[in-house]
Amino acid sequence: MERAGQAPLRAVPAVIVRPWLWPTAVVQLFALAPRGWWRRSPFVPVPERAYYRFRMQTMYGDPDHEPEGKDLVTYLKWCRGYRPTLR
Repeated sequence: MERAGQAPLRAVPAVIVRPWLWPTAVVQLFALAPRGWWRRSPFVPVPERAYYRFRMQTMYGDPDHEPEGKDLVTYLKWCRGYRPTLR
C-alpha cells in the first residue's frame, strides 16, 4: 500500500518547539507505521496513505487537507495524557 509521504512534515515545526512532546511523537510515529516499514521505500515509519487520508477526511472533511501544527500538538498532548490510563 502507498505511504502518506511528506505532507505531515509541514506540521512538524509545531512539535519541534515543544521538546516535552518529542517522546510521544516518536512513540506515535512507530505506532502508526505499518509492519515491516523498514523493508519498503521510503524506509521511514510513515502511516499508509489510506489511513492518512481517512484521518484527514474525518478531521478536516477533505482527505487531501494537510495537517495543521496546532492540531498535531493537540493530538500528541492527548496521546501523552491517554497513555498512562492504559497501564
